[in-house]
Amino acid sequence: MDSEKLHQDTLLIVDDVSANVSVLFDFFNHKGFKVLVAQDGKRAIKTTNTVLPDIILLDVMMPGINGFEVCRILKSQPETRDIPIIFMTALTEVVDKVKGFELGAADYITKPIQQEEVFSRVVTHLNVRKLQQQLQKRNSELETFSRTVAHDLKNPLSAIITLTDILLESLDAHNFSEVKARKHLQFVSQSGQKMLEIINALLLLAGVSQAKVEIKPLNMTSLVEQVIQQRLVHLLKEYQAEIKLPDQWPQAVGYAPWVEEIWANYLSNALKYGGRPARLQVGGDIYNRNWVKFWVLDNGGGLTDEAQNQLFTPFKRLHQGIEGHGLGLSIVQQIVEKLGGEVGAECIINEGCLFYFTLPVATS
Repeated sequence: MDSEKLHQDTLLIVDDVSANVSVLFDFFNHKGFKVLVAQDGKRAIKTTNTVLPDIILLDVMMPGINGFEVCRILKSQPETRDIPIIFMTALTEVVDKVKGFELGAADYITKPIQQEEVFSRVVTHLNVRKLQQQLQKRNSELETFSRTVAHDLKNPLSAIITLTDILLESLDAHNFSEVKARKHLQFVSQSGQKMLEIINALLLLAGVSQAKVEIKPLNMTSLVEQVIQQRLVHLLKEYQAEIKLPDQWPQAVGYAPWVEEIWANYLSNALKYGGRPARLQVGGDIYNRNWVKFWVLDNGGGLTDEAQNQLFTPFKRLHQGIEGHGLGLSIVQQIVEKLGGEVGAECIINEGCLFYFTLPVATS
């Protein structure tokens, strides 16, 4: 099973001639598209605003709002302006084609429609749009990274340098006892560990976006216990935490090293930001038949809707008083999406949060 998510692209066909719609609908439906239909401009605008299709085939000559006006309206709206629009028209005058391109159309198809030609053009523009989206996402992350990474790396590095200088001076002067020297060395070690965690997180973030991994059935009992016993011991002790685990886990598929990182992020966050003492519950349920929804429930103060909307934003910290680098949940989202699933959180103020991720059910 490949880790790439099989996404069904949504195509909106806008044409007032039923015969044209029927032919295109059957053809693209057979090609694996999710096909929507609108037979006038008003419905086309409404459907686009509601569904946000991946691409639109738009007839120019229609009663009421014509294709040019539909294109103009959609390209004027931030939510719909980037959706590729391919005009379908019997108009062959250069001035008409130029008008369409000036309004923001991606391409033109001249009637009568040749199915293979329109299919090739649709696929090409979908690929272009997906590459643009990936580039925009990467550019956004790099821009945010450039503003924050200096701060994230500078503080622990400064601590290392400062404390090392103090140790050197004190050891030379023989003014510090062994106990005090050990204390400073512990600070040095902790600062170095923070730097290492940030670097490892950045490497994982970069690796997830490019790696192709083999998807296998997961031993979730072993994965979660390994995270708790090997990576969370100090946090469990610090927050006097208890974690309630299920007797049995639903069977899912994924890539074990990545899923371990998901649990490490979710559980460590729940320990840090949950109640005092922390009381966590962990589980998994079959979701929509073909998916397993894994979750961590904490007993913290919950989050507002505004805060929840920012949870998975790269380099975003919602709790400024607690150590962190703002990469964890962003990495979780990229991992889960790479594995074909979704992430999310459900919070109630003063009651806590449930953080979840979904993975495909393991089939026999």
